Amino acid sequence: MTGLEGALYPWRFRLVLALLALMVGAISWRIIDLHVIDHDFLQAHGDARSMRHIPIPAHRGLITDRNGEPLAVSTPVITLWANGKELAKARDQWPTLAAALGQEPKGFTQRLEQASEREFMYLVRGLTPEQGEQVLALKVPGVYSLEEFRRFYPAGEVAAHVIGFTDVDDRGREGVELAFDEWLAGVAGKRQVLKDRRGRLIKDVQVSQNAKAGKTLALSIDLRLQYLAHRELRNALIENGAKAGSLVMIDVKTGEVLAMVNQPTYNPNNRRNLQPAAMRNRAMIDVFEPGSTVKPLSMSAALKTGRWKPTDQVEVWPGSLQIGRYTIKDVSKTQGRVLDLTGILINSSNVGMSKVAFDIGGEAIHDLMSNVGFGQDTGLGFPGERVGTLPSHREWRQAETATLSYGYGLSVTAIQLAHAYATLANNGKVLPLSMTRVDNKPEGAQVLPEDVAKTMQGMLQQVIEAPRGVFRAQVPGYHVSGKSGTARKASVGTKGYTANAYRSMFAGFAPSSNPRIAMVVVIDEPSKAGYFGGLVSAPVFSKVMAGSLRLMNITPDNLPPPVDPNAVQPQTADAGGSKGGRI
Repeated sequence: MTGLEGALYPWRFRLVLALLALMVGAISWRIIDLHVIDHDFLQAHGDARSMRHIPIPAHRGLITDRNGEPLAVSTPVITLWANGKELAKARDQWPTLAAALGQEPKGFTQRLEQASEREFMYLVRGLTPEQGEQVLALKVPGVYSLEEFRRFYPAGEVAAHVIGFTDVDDRGREGVELAFDEWLAGVAGKRQVLKDRRGRLIKDVQVSQNAKAGKTLALSIDLRLQYLAHRELRNALIENGAKAGSLVMIDVKTGEVLAMVNQPTYNPNNRRNLQPAAMRNRAMIDVFEPGSTVKPLSMSAALKTGRWKPTDQVEVWPGSLQIGRYTIKDVSKTQGRVLDLTGILINSSNVGMSKVAFDIGGEAIHDLMSNVGFGQDTGLGFPGERVGTLPSHREWRQAETATLSYGYGLSVTAIQLAHAYATLANNGKVLPLSMTRVDNKPEGAQVLPEDVAKTMQGMLQQVIEAPRGVFRAQVPGYHVSGKSGTARKASVGTKGYTANAYRSMFAGFAPSSNPRIAMVVVIDEPSKAGYFGGLVSAPVFSKVMAGSLRLMNITPDNLPPPVDPNAVQPQTADAGGSKGGRI
């Protein structure tokens, strides 16, 4: 029956044979195509299953001070990782591995058991190359290594708040490391390798992309001045039993930040027991009422109007002034009935400053404070930087005008206050601040007439050198200009001020004849000898300024006149003992 059907329908048989022939031909052609003509296809898929790209870590950029001294460097380290499935087969070697890694055996065993089904887990990161080689020499199955870089900070706690630090993945997390992360971070490269199905390295094929190192960053900080400021601020906190402190130093001519230190501080190379409070860059984060340190700005606003001259006098008797329910008081009770404008600064008279402010109005003072940077970002780009507050009113009442004139009702940071004094010292020209080294002097904006700024420089020199001046801020061999300030600390969470809690401040610049350095010292809650800025902060200013002027080779402007060897010397008693001679 079957043979009869085949004879009756021969076309079916031929059709089947033809189809089979086409199928064999198609398969044969595909084999030839893949192996001879289009062999890259199979090669690509084969490589995809065995070819891998291992990242080549990039060297993070070097951070130096203005003179090339290293502040942050990257050193090569070894990171050990493991394939949990492979390591599970070598359980008998776990105690040896734990001992080599310096880890507690029980906890290490539990960790490996939890990761027994994973193909990747970190064992330890950041070993020195020598330590990593010692562990790898044990040849424990499933233990592999990666090359990485770890950040090291030669200056340690001295520059911690400025430099910041990186995390375990070498990404910036604080300070300059975070603010300039894109500049410092390099671009990782790629290495092409062959691995077997278990992920073991068979062959290092080639470097497909070279790693690109990060760029070097030269800061404006002078490490010598940074060490000096750090030491003196730390000693001041110990001597005065203070809670915290900040010091900022600015180059008057360029706007560069030469030093910025805070206490308490921390060691970025060892952050195991790091306290969050120690990480605060208080010079840029903590805001406070600046108190009497802003009186020179208020007085400059008065001089700018042309309505006042330094010799003009104001009655300050009896040392208090009633404005509604608000009473303005002077600390000093022996300043006299009448003071000129310089005397108001020397005696830090709130009453005298308020009366001058009433005459020119609060808006004039507000505008000048705004022009020197209060209530604004400094432009340094630091993470967490605060701008403070500078109140503005449609109608300035007497109470608001008075409090603003002598430093209450507004808040600033130490860096803003230092910037304002640098502007006074730079003859009224405000320069942009810079945390990186400035090679070309920037253009500034004239926010205060030059003659007014120079007049204020002389008045602030008298604040230091007058008989009732802040003598503790004097610097041997130099004329110094500045103003002390003391402000009560606002309470946190409630209105008003905290009892017996003060900030002691001093702001100034030197040399007075040609200012080069502006500096602000803020000490938080001194608790021993006293709390006035002239008593607590002025000595720190004096010591740091004296050392800084010498280190920067700035010519003294207050040396005693040279002795003429030809001049007639006063007669003294001779060896024979002349009668009537006096020594």
